[in-house]
Amino acid sequence: MVTVWPGEAPEEPGTVGAEKTRPSPKSSRKYVEVTESTTLVTNVTRPTLTIYRPPKDQDTGTAVLICPGGGYWDLYWQLEGEEVAAWLNSIGVTGIILKYRVPRRPDEVKGEPARRPLQDAQRAVSLVRSKAGEWGLQPQQIGMIGFSAGGHLAIATATSFEKRTYAPVDDVDKISCRPDFAIAAYSGYLKAKDKDEIASGLRIPAGTPPIFLVHGGADIISPPEHSVTMFLALQKAGVPTELHIYATATHDFGVRPVNHPCAAWTQACANWLRYQGFLKTPGGGNSNSEVRNSKQIQNSKHE
Repeated sequence: MVTVWPGEAPEEPGTVGAEKTRPSPKSSRKYVEVTESTTLVTNVTRPTLTIYRPPKDQDTGTAVLICPGGGYWDLYWQLEGEEVAAWLNSIGVTGIILKYRVPRRPDEVKGEPARRPLQDAQRAVSLVRSKAGEWGLQPQQIGMIGFSAGGHLAIATATSFEKRTYAPVDDVDKISCRPDFAIAAYSGYLKAKDKDEIASGLRIPAGTPPIFLVHGGADIISPPEHSVTMFLALQKAGVPTELHIYATATHDFGVRPVNHPCAAWTQACANWLRYQGFLKTPGGGNSNSEVRNSKQIQNSKHE
């Protein structure tokens, strides 16, 4: 585990109490695809990075910062953190869970994205890039993945790299905080509330990295219009982007092999990463796991 900030995080009032874990509430398929309880983390005042490495013979040198969702109130640590890291490892990618600050502090507006998590995310991208040599990573192969509110955080980080949202702390903050790609699953806060345009707190500057979007068509927690609106805005701005919407899928499907076609999104995402050039092993080929997956797909076509 690596701490994100060398001291206290910026603008941290320290008023939320001790960090704790608890089970998430059970829900119904009307709202979410994974209905049983999983582990949540909350009351985070000391952001950290938890690193999961793939097998050495499959390591592509690519790393992905993982932003669990939870409405900027909690972090769905198991479903949208640990399980995501395991999936990334299976395709030769280092998964790094970002424990960003939750819940919202009293001065952060309900119904709008909290501002402190973006500070944590920008710092985290620079920190991982600063450690690339030490950790055996490629400094130009550092991306982000986020779910629900974490998806918004990934998009916000990928589009706000021109200016930091905090005063620089040390030499780490001299290193680029632009992720090399971003993956956002069933994100909220991307669309303006009463207009068919992206939310006022977002913009798409030149140099925005490639972005992959996935959403459930029946999501009533974060409706798919959030991803559709962002996709259209990214296309208009000339940013390479891909969008997948799965009919009747709801929220919170994570990377689990749920009994719904939306479970296939991880394969589509791995294909996208491969064609973007992020799943190449140092020798120049695809990761071993990707080669095996490709052979399985080819074999299935002849069965």
